[in-house]
Amino acid sequence: MAYVDIVTALAVLQFIVFGFKVGAARTRYGVKAPAITGNEIFERIFRVQQNTLEQLIAFLPGIYLFSHYFSPRVAAALGAIYLVGREIYAYTYVKDPGKRDVGFGMTFLPLVILVVGGLIGAVRALFFA
Repeated sequence: MAYVDIVTALAVLQFIVFGFKVGAARTRYGVKAPAITGNEIFERIFRVQQNTLEQLIAFLPGIYLFSHYFSPRVAAALGAIYLVGREIYAYTYVKDPGKRDVGFGMTFLPLVILVVGGLIGAVRALFFA
């Protein structure tokens, strides 16, 4: 379970770092809070952080459900792929949003596996335990 806890902590830290990048971009591009528009690069950095938050809401329960009903090591490995995917997504989205597909896929596929796997495990435990 420590593997899952480490990946979970890294996912939260990654989100925090993306938040700091938004703050730095506000200064760099002159976008004063509470505005979220005004510079295209700032808007991309902001969207990376927001999209990561949207994904994190499903990722956190998914990794724990999957690890509980199936395998902590497999859950952590899927979580590691998710983390790498988030980094690729962030890099490519800021450079050219049209090229974010690889990073998005590396984030979304493990996320779906974790959540659906956790749901299947819970249903199986409910009816077949």
